[in-house]
Amino acid sequence: MKPPPNYKWWVLFMLWFVCFFNYADRQAISSVFPKLETELGFDKVQLGMIGSAFMYVYALGSPVAGFAGDRLRRKGLILGGCLFWSLTTMLTGWCHQLWQFVSVRALTGLGETFYFPSATSLLSDFHGGKTRSRALGIHNSGVYIGTIAGGWLGAWFAERLGWRTGFYFFGAAGIALVLVLARFLQEPRRGAAEDISGTASSETGGAPLKVKEIGAVLLRKPTALLLLGGFMAANFVAAIFLIWTPTFLVEKFHFKLTAAGLSGSVFINVASAVSVPIGGWLADRLALRLAAGRILVQAAGLLAGSIFVFYVGATKSVELLLVTMTLFGFCKGLYDSNIFASIFDFVEPRARATAAGLMNTIGWGGGALGPLIVGWISKHGRHATEMENMSEAIALCSLVYIFGATLLLAAAFCAKKDVRRS
Repeated sequence: MKPPPNYKWWVLFMLWFVCFFNYADRQAISSVFPKLETELGFDKVQLGMIGSAFMYVYALGSPVAGFAGDRLRRKGLILGGCLFWSLTTMLTGWCHQLWQFVSVRALTGLGETFYFPSATSLLSDFHGGKTRSRALGIHNSGVYIGTIAGGWLGAWFAERLGWRTGFYFFGAAGIALVLVLARFLQEPRRGAAEDISGTASSETGGAPLKVKEIGAVLLRKPTALLLLGGFMAANFVAAIFLIWTPTFLVEKFHFKLTAAGLSGSVFINVASAVSVPIGGWLADRLALRLAAGRILVQAAGLLAGSIFVFYVGATKSVELLLVTMTLFGFCKGLYDSNIFASIFDFVEPRARATAAGLMNTIGWGGGALGPLIVGWISKHGRHATEMENMSEAIALCSLVYIFGATLLLAAAFCAKKDVRRS
């Protein structure tokens, strides 16, 4: 049965909630790091291992997830992944030893890696070039609200009912969501948005591409490779903020745990949630005129954001910290609104899930180094205290943002030749 015309927005609505739990479940662990330090005696290197275990498995599993997303029913991958990571999130509440935390967080990463390749591919078959950045941008706002909820509720449960309770809550809620969406979520035909918009090509639909064909699609286009490099740089910084911000606020600015869990996510992520639809709207408009329209919005976000990343690490004022965190979040949203929309301009529908999987591999593989490096520098850096070392490490992340922006500007230069308009 053909879905109604506005169903594409209902799909966005449904997947937004899956995206919400995808990030709430992964963020909840970092909000209780101070509790794990005091109750279980973990040091910052060990906490960095817990945070990075998720990211490494998430990154390594992403090519498989993307490959599957271009060949299997995406609805099943999305809901099956959500069910699996919700169960492993609940298991986190039973952990007592370091190896148990590392193992369970790694399994959570395995479940979550199947979501974004299939979800972004599915959404792009409902939303063509005229609404794709907006749809994917609004979808990504679930990242920010989920991060806020995971950080705040994880800390709230930890202070009032014990840190384990939050993991039971998020896991059970995710399972309930799967049961609801199994009834209402539909699977579109691949390339359907291109057919509707009248821009279908001989590449639209058909049999899935072979591995060597997918490699050729990406490797022959410098723009796609540069976008992958920019994503790795951006995610390196994002991973550090995801994992270490609550600890940073507790130990440097003496926030209470719940306040740190909320403030560590709300200022950055509310600002990102506000800016991501703006970035999507602006990118959709620019993309009608410029081949590099989406990429230029991303580059602007990273360049401006580098200033505020520096001040987050360098400032000793709570007031300036909160202002710069907010401005950093706004700039981050401009970049995030086009992560997948930009590369989908260069990849045909049959390879989009695989492309998204490869982006996650590169982005989170590089990003996973961030929490470990900051944890190591905090313990072994040149300053007298761990917090002085962590502050310096965060400030220097501004250079990583500048490097990422440089790659994106190079991608913009190559885009006119490489672009494949949807």
